[in-house]
Amino acid sequence: QVRLAESGGGLVDEGGSLTLSCAVSGRPFSGYAAAWWRQPPGKGREFVASITWSGATAYYADSVEGRFTISRDNDKNMLYLEMKSLKPEDTAVYYCKAEEALVLVLKEDGGYWGQGTRVTVSS
Repeated sequence: QVRLAESGGGLVDEGGSLTLSCAVSGRPFSGYAAAWWRQPPGKGREFVASITWSGATAYYADSVEGRFTISRDNDKNMLYLEMKSLKPEDTAVYYCKAEEALVLVLKEDGGYWGQGTRVTVSS
């Protein structure tokens, strides 16, 4: 059983920056691909970014490409999402996900999820 716990959310002004963290426990994190998803108010969950188990490859949604950076530290069992140039439309609850896979994980189904951390970007 893999457990994930997000942290680092909060209120930030438009144009500001924030870094989210996801602590992974239960199994060695190096065996899992990982991803960040988000759920804006009143909407469904949407893909943000994904990273392979080694961290060698990452993939981003068009809406965050160039502004967000996903990274991981397998020695510390941590996943990160660095967010810059934040916009009001980035307001959402952000979730981290881990899944046993050798490639990028882009689908919502399957895997293990955290409880989410809320990010609010004020205009």
